[in-house]
Amino acid sequence: MAKKENSEEIYNKARQVISGGVSRNTVFRMPYPNYANSASGCYITDIDGTVRTDFANNMAALIHGHSFPPIIDAVIEQLKKGTAYTLASEIEVAFATHLIERVESFERIRFTNSGTEAVMAMIKASRAFTGRPKIAKAEGAYHGTYDFAEVSQMADPSNWGKEDQPSSVALAHGTPPCVTKDVVIYPYNNIERTLNILDKHAEDIACVIVDPVPHRVGLVPGNDDFIEALYSWTRKNEALLVFDEVVTFRVNYGGAQENYSVKPDLTSLGKIIGGGFPVGAVAGRADVMQVFDPHEKNLLLPYSGTFSANPITMTAGYQAMKYYDAEAVKQLNLLADVTVKQIREVIKLTDVPVSVTGAGSMFRMHLRPNPPTTYREAYLDKEGKKLVNELLDYMYYKENTLMINTFSCMLSTVMTQKEIDQLTEGLHRAFTAFKPRIQKLNKDNYE
Repeated sequence: MAKKENSEEIYNKARQVISGGVSRNTVFRMPYPNYANSASGCYITDIDGTVRTDFANNMAALIHGHSFPPIIDAVIEQLKKGTAYTLASEIEVAFATHLIERVESFERIRFTNSGTEAVMAMIKASRAFTGRPKIAKAEGAYHGTYDFAEVSQMADPSNWGKEDQPSSVALAHGTPPCVTKDVVIYPYNNIERTLNILDKHAEDIACVIVDPVPHRVGLVPGNDDFIEALYSWTRKNEALLVFDEVVTFRVNYGGAQENYSVKPDLTSLGKIIGGGFPVGAVAGRADVMQVFDPHEKNLLLPYSGTFSANPITMTAGYQAMKYYDAEAVKQLNLLADVTVKQIREVIKLTDVPVSVTGAGSMFRMHLRPNPPTTYREAYLDKEGKKLVNELLDYMYYKENTLMINTFSCMLSTVMTQKEIDQLTEGLHRAFTAFKPRIQKLNKDNYE
């Protein structure tokens, strides 16, 4: 029998055929990534035999953890019938009906293949409906890998400009200059500055994009008055208010938008609605969604996709969301509350300047005593990023705990108090070990 290769050996081969050795930068780690062998519930076993507790859940996509039996059983049954056809599938209708019944603002829906594609479709639909070219998005907010959605996602002090007029900064080298000209950047949760910025482009803005709990901005929920101000501005100026709930749909039964009195015109979805398979969706007002309708004599937005609404994803997603019912949402959010409370106790016991932000079943830790309220406050310099990476490596290699690369966690319904205790005990050891460096970082940056 041939010797089984370890992760390092596989990675050395991967570098010869895959650019950088990985197709997702999020799975890369120095000196090489580990390769998964199997996963069940909230545990992953790599091919080297190490078992880790998964608090990343494939970047917040697995609401029921790995290999959830109802999903596995339903998908196996569908696999026997086929994976994709140039025909519609009945399960698409059932799943669409479920989501529309679940969320007040959803009148019509279209499925896509990823969160990035959903945001892209949402932007294009907004332009098609309004006939306007520009979009407005929050500084630092992540909305996938579409050129326009990427603008100012990783702006830094060298290029982000004044706070009352943030610069539009391209992410990828070679992005056409015309892209940044059509993206207006606003500071999240700052009403006065944001409205002043939007007013300067009022006649050209098709939509204002909002992530109601933007991860990269600091995982800080949008204030009620801020969201209401954006809604009022879009009504006054005949633009659309659109929500990116690719990550945040897990926050409540009806998504994070359930927390607000106003409702978006369109919403992009992804991650948990795929049940572990690639997925995206755009949902919202029927009149806006009509831009996709092939019945129209003047079709404003022709839109398709080889694997859009494929029956495997639809089957898995329908099962995932059926089991993520109101009671499951409530219980998972309560578990997250317990987790955050325990983390704050650990912070107090170890006396480190660390704070926690989040909503629903997701939270993020910041190496500063007071939670950030803006992207610029949440921004980490080179030393801060290095320290976060070392803390993540400590948790990964020493505590066998996998977290998201912003020092964040996304819980799954299969987790119990046992895993929460493991996480917080590991953080206690990590904060104790790194305390002098965390203190130094704060002295250099925040005192």
